[in-house]
Amino acid sequence: MNDFAGTSTLVRLALRRDRVIVPVWILVFVGMAASSAQASISLYPEVQDRVSAAETSNSSPALVSLYGRIFDPTSLGEVSLFKLTSFGALLVGLLAALLVVRHTRTEEETGRLELLSAGVLGRYAALTSALIVSVSTVLVLGLLTALSLIGVGLPASGSFAFGLTWAAAGLAFAAVAAVAAQVTEGARTANGLIAVALGVSYVLRALGDSASEGGARWISWLSPIGWAQQIRPYAGDRFLVVLAPLALMVVLVSAAFALIRRRDVGAGLIRPRPGPATAAPSLRSPLALAWRLHRGSLYGRGFGFLLLGFVVGNIASDVDGFVSSQSAKDLVEKLGGVSGLTDSFLSAEMGILGLLASAYGIQAALRLRSEETALRAEPLLATGVTRARWLGSHVAMALFGTGVLIMLGGLGSGISSGASLDNMGSQVPRMLAAAAIQLPAIWLVTALVVLLFGLAPKLITAAWGLFVAFVLLGQFGPIFDLPQGLMDISPYAHTPRLPGGDFTAAPVIWLAAIAAALALTGLTTFRRRDIG
Repeated sequence: MNDFAGTSTLVRLALRRDRVIVPVWILVFVGMAASSAQASISLYPEVQDRVSAAETSNSSPALVSLYGRIFDPTSLGEVSLFKLTSFGALLVGLLAALLVVRHTRTEEETGRLELLSAGVLGRYAALTSALIVSVSTVLVLGLLTALSLIGVGLPASGSFAFGLTWAAAGLAFAAVAAVAAQVTEGARTANGLIAVALGVSYVLRALGDSASEGGARWISWLSPIGWAQQIRPYAGDRFLVVLAPLALMVVLVSAAFALIRRRDVGAGLIRPRPGPATAAPSLRSPLALAWRLHRGSLYGRGFGFLLLGFVVGNIASDVDGFVSSQSAKDLVEKLGGVSGLTDSFLSAEMGILGLLASAYGIQAALRLRSEETALRAEPLLATGVTRARWLGSHVAMALFGTGVLIMLGGLGSGISSGASLDNMGSQVPRMLAAAAIQLPAIWLVTALVVLLFGLAPKLITAAWGLFVAFVLLGQFGPIFDLPQGLMDISPYAHTPRLPGGDFTAAPVIWLAAIAAALALTGLTTFRRRDIG
């Protein structure tokens, strides 16, 4: 039998399964790039405004490490999109990798691929189809992004180079995921390896970019994200650099195909270590098991939030130099919702950290459905564990995890900005309060996942669509002057703007009450429906 037999069938199956989530994420990326470019074009109308912003950014090690270096300070396109070049490449790489794992290792872990293999299905069909879907997604994403940037008035050549930047990162990390899916037996472990690869790649790029003139800037060339950045959209448009990620993709995909023949379906090259025959006392409760399942992800994200908080606080001390034009200052104050440039910046950034914490809450709550569909929930519920205790343990971890993450972000930003502004004694409490005030909106979004899990578990991934809608309304509504009634649909629109703004208890109490009602409704409906 041909090793690629059945590939077209699996491609059609994957496209049918992803017919909602992939278009949504493509629209999110395209909209993010176009809206950022559109907003920034009006902020830097004059060359001197762009040069001032670029010099401030390039002189700040924190900004260079986070976003990368601006190669052409006079370029409207690069100054408008430099925050999305490397960071966007990271996110597109993550999307491409997750798609590969979703249609390879996850299918093996759930047993669906073995069932399909009983028919006419070649050994390479699953990996080939996953790569086709992932590569097609990032290419379409890159093309539509380029067209949207042309549509807002940026040069065509630079726009296609920017789209290629994102696509190149996606191609490289799709290949990384292809190898990771062969190494491990679990999808979560494969995703963990991918996260490590992405993190190392981003750190290498940051180290190279932040090196001094004549220093070790060559380190950026050790990173696939660094390769993508070196395409330099709107600052030279070096299209030939894409050959580097393409070469990496060829090598890694060839290695992945070779590794497939060295393992059985469902197995990985590295077998997991067997656990002890008897569980420790610390694992003999649903909450302890939930902690064990969630702790690895929480540890990694906690470090990331603390580091991001430090970066945000460091940038806050330089925000006056970065936004030199009055229109830029007005935009920052509009996003932050308070007067005073530094407080507005910190308020806006705490809102973004709140969004990132919400994404973790959604992912943690989605673990309920994955445990159910993987048939791991039913054996637990066949014992003395009640449905309320099982569901409550995972919901408690989701709520606890989001609280830990946002508070770590607030702590990091408070320490960093306090040290820069020489008022740490007052700044740390202010930023912790600004972090804590984000929790009711975060918990409401998490509770929506619990509600969907109880009412319509097959539609639970719609929570990501609701999250995207809330983000667009709550975060970008003020930029586009949307009607207040429309923006009020987003729970993030009701969060008091701290630091610097006025605290009002009523919206916080209402958000918390709605979150509790949604979670209780989800629990009640889950107790009345069948498992699976």
